Amino acid sequence: MNDRARGGTGDAPPAGTRRAGAPRGASRPAAQGLFRRLVVINGLVFAAGTLVLAVSPATVSAPVAWAEVPVLVIGLAVMLVANALLLRRSLAPLDALTTLMQRVDLLRTGDRLPGGGNRDLTHVIDTFNAMLDRLEAERSASSAHALAAQEGERQRIARELHDEIGQSLTVVLLGLKRVVDRAPADLKEDLHGVQETVRASLDEVRQVARRLRPGVLEDLGLHSALSALCTDLSRMSGIPVTRSVRPDLPALGADVELVLYRIAQESLTNIARHAHAEHAELSLAREDGHLVLRITDDGRGGAVQEGAGIRGMRERALLIGARLTIDSPPGAGTRVSLAIPCDRSTTP
Repeated sequence: MNDRARGGTGDAPPAGTRRAGAPRGASRPAAQGLFRRLVVINGLVFAAGTLVLAVSPATVSAPVAWAEVPVLVIGLAVMLVANALLLRRSLAPLDALTTLMQRVDLLRTGDRLPGGGNRDLTHVIDTFNAMLDRLEAERSASSAHALAAQEGERQRIARELHDEIGQSLTVVLLGLKRVVDRAPADLKEDLHGVQETVRASLDEVRQVARRLRPGVLEDLGLHSALSALCTDLSRMSGIPVTRSVRPDLPALGADVELVLYRIAQESLTNIARHAHAEHAELSLAREDGHLVLRITDDGRGGAVQEGAGIRGMRERALLIGARLTIDSPPGAGTRVSLAIPCDRSTTP
């Protein structure tokens, strides 16, 4: 006898086995309890109808007389309406549960359905909420590993750009300087042009390395890093940026500072590329028990497309238990807000 015939292997689990991660005996009692509740509701409705028929003066003859038909129709209608109302009230939590299933997004945490209704459906809702908790925890852990690997790769590339390509371009620039000094007069202008091109390339390499690895964040802290971001945006795009970073902020953890820096960096980059704004503003302050970072602009606004940049911002916010909101009404600019609970933002 082969393994499939014994039920030991196959695509479907053998009868009587339990799926991994499912609590033992959780779904069957809930289904049986809901079935019993529906049977009880229907039984009560039919019993009430029978009792009314028994104590009322109405009678039914055989064969049914035409005068008795309206009585039977009215009685049936009353029982159907009563049964529908009781079932609708009993199963109402399922509508809310279905709505939550349709809108749930693991990048927007905290969307839960409060328990209510009968005991059996409350058990189903609590089980679904517990499943969301597990999925969000797993998503947060996997995102943490992925972003840690991404930051490590950023630092590696930044070091190679600075140590390898940057040094090579510096050597070329010094060599060109010596050649220019000894070159004939008719070649000096061309060599000066090549020299300026190499110098511009060296500056671009240093800027890319600085964006990949925020050395100013490690060396001078978050305030200086945010100021440098705003200064770079103003210099590259010509958009003036107003900064408002409160000096009395609590001591922040390294992971919180990195998330704040990366989200501010992505938001300011989006302003330079897509907003067509004339002014931008960055602020960081305490508000109602939260540390709130806001980046706003007066650009064209419009629908926010959940591209890789915004999804990356949401994943980073999820790592530190923060809530990221993006408002972008058409013609009214864009507002990015990151709210971090103060008990999670400070260093332990």
